Amino acid sequence: MAPELVEAFPPGDFLTEELEARHWSQNDFAQILGRPAQFVSEIISGKKEITRESAAQIGAAIGTGPEYWLNLQNSYLLWSQSQNDSIRKDLDDVRLRARMNELAPVSLLLKRGVLTGQSLAEQANELVDLFQIDHIEDTPRFLAAARRSNRDEGPTPTQKAWLACARKHAQRIQTSEYDPARLQRLAEQLSRLVLDPEKFATLPAVFSAVGVRLVYVEAFPGSKLNGASFLLDGDTQQPVIALSGRGKRLDMVLFTLLHEVAHLVLGHVSPERIVIDEESSDEPAEKAADEKAGQWQIPGGLPTPPLAVRRGWIESNAQRIGIHPVVVLGKLQRDKALDYRTAMAKGAPTVNTYLELWA
Repeated sequence: MAPELVEAFPPGDFLTEELEARHWSQNDFAQILGRPAQFVSEIISGKKEITRESAAQIGAAIGTGPEYWLNLQNSYLLWSQSQNDSIRKDLDDVRLRARMNELAPVSLLLKRGVLTGQSLAEQANELVDLFQIDHIEDTPRFLAAARRSNRDEGPTPTQKAWLACARKHAQRIQTSEYDPARLQRLAEQLSRLVLDPEKFATLPAVFSAVGVRLVYVEAFPGSKLNGASFLLDGDTQQPVIALSGRGKRLDMVLFTLLHEVAHLVLGHVSPERIVIDEESSDEPAEKAADEKAGQWQIPGGLPTPPLAVRRGWIESNAQRIGIHPVVVLGKLQRDKALDYRTAMAKGAPTVNTYLELWA
């Protein structure tokens, strides 16, 4: 709620005092200004507002700057407006909508069905529930540990909303006790496990068995988020990995998942740090997670590729390792041994349909 404005008085009251001090009548003053007597009468009675032109004339006659009279007029109008209950409610609604959009992109959440309230008050209450705060003006403690991987700043409102949705989904999941050693063994097997893209649908249960809550929240436009990893409510035994499905292709989503696992295994995630992964980053922790994810994604690694990589080379190595060919293709593209526009990527399997089943 905005602070109350100090009561202001009509500029005509001040003008009356100035005329009395000079022993001028309203007619005298009108003659000085070169204006009709009605003009002065209406300013003094408040029926006419002081404009820039009249402020300049009054200031010239009284010996003050025009700003003085304009400020008197504006202060009185603003104070009068603040006393109107309808206007006050409209302004309170504007302030509430501004605060809500500081927290999250409200129009997007309405479009996605995250917010369903018909009134502004209902939508504000839904945001309070989503961010698990007591009041709309509160700062979500959960997000205090969030830092973006490619810059030293907090998340955007769109990213805040995505993270809040991910946490809400994660809180509904029951898991076994977290076992870091089993998680690492799972990461080492994961590429082979999803040789059939349909196996992506089973991953939440697989990760739950090692104590990790795996959730999918479809990417919000403009968020640039690939994924995130965090500890649920600061409990070191409740790690969460959230994916946005950006990239859609099996190998891209798999790499993001392994990247988030690497953050957990390497100890980058703590109650004081939520890892938010956007684009590639030169930050040491991100480079270390990329390296570990790359090792897991291609168990045993690949031989040095030929100068001209053919589909047969990709397929034979994929078969030897026991992984999907697009995983080998993606590795070559990340290493710039193949262009991202290569025709061999045509028809590559996507997994978002399976991610949607995680709910």
